[in-house]
Amino acid sequence: MQEKAIAIKASATYSLGYRLKDYAQLMKFRLSLSVVFSSAMGYLLASKNGIVWPDFINLCLGGLFIVGASNGINQIIERNYDKLMTRTENRPMATHRLGLLEAGIFCTILGVAGVLILGLGLNKLTGFLGLLSLIGYAFIYTPLKRVTSWSVHVGAFPGATSPMIGWVAYTGTIDTGAIILFVFQLVWQFPHFWSIAWILNDDYLKAGYNMLPSKGGRNKNSALQSLLFAIALLPSCFAMYYFNYVGIFSTLLAAVVTLYFIYTAFALYRTLAIKEAKRLMFTSFFYFPVIFIAFLIDKI
Repeated sequence: MQEKAIAIKASATYSLGYRLKDYAQLMKFRLSLSVVFSSAMGYLLASKNGIVWPDFINLCLGGLFIVGASNGINQIIERNYDKLMTRTENRPMATHRLGLLEAGIFCTILGVAGVLILGLGLNKLTGFLGLLSLIGYAFIYTPLKRVTSWSVHVGAFPGATSPMIGWVAYTGTIDTGAIILFVFQLVWQFPHFWSIAWILNDDYLKAGYNMLPSKGGRNKNSALQSLLFAIALLPSCFAMYYFNYVGIFSTLLAAVVTLYFIYTAFALYRTLAIKEAKRLMFTSFFYFPVIFIAFLIDKI
């Protein structure tokens, strides 16, 4: 009897562990943390009198919940298409490890809690922006993905709100700094996402997604658009300095990093090679962490 009880307890622990992993995968926990990092940087760049820790914790927790809910709803809607792609075939909704009702309740609780934490714990404008980003990503961008490649442009807007939400969490208003950060991240998202879409284009096509900007897929036109958006990042670097939010040191560093980002986009345009798309993608991963940290150090 004792051995049987131990076996049952071990089985329950095993099941719980995997269930928690499924929830983490549903909300794309690591990706959600990277978005929270962006919001946190926006808050820190806006702050003038140090961190108000209860507000900062509310921002991170509410932001995590909203992004997690958005990612989860995305997977609920795309569950029948995720199973067609190698990259997503093992997601909990695609494999039916999580039921539709269970996942729906989980995402609803996350989304409502996230909006309330931002709106009541910080200010109404922050909560409203969080709600807009959730609706824009989950209910507008996601259904459009199978309709048009312009869905990327639509999805870029909710994706760009994270640093602005952090800024507004501190200031309570959408001022020049909030707009600059929003535009900065908005422009960055196009070469970032299209580099990923370039690498995974064959996989996307299995599910009927045409995510590259050109109907021809991996061609000069798609690569050129990535290059043009990479070049468009340069004015945002200097805008933060022009409006006296950061100093010249971090501005020059941001410009150097941006020039390298442009170089990797140009290499993709020149060669159309997947290895160059990978280099552009990895550069985009490190682009904002380096620049945000430089801005923050310069500000301090």
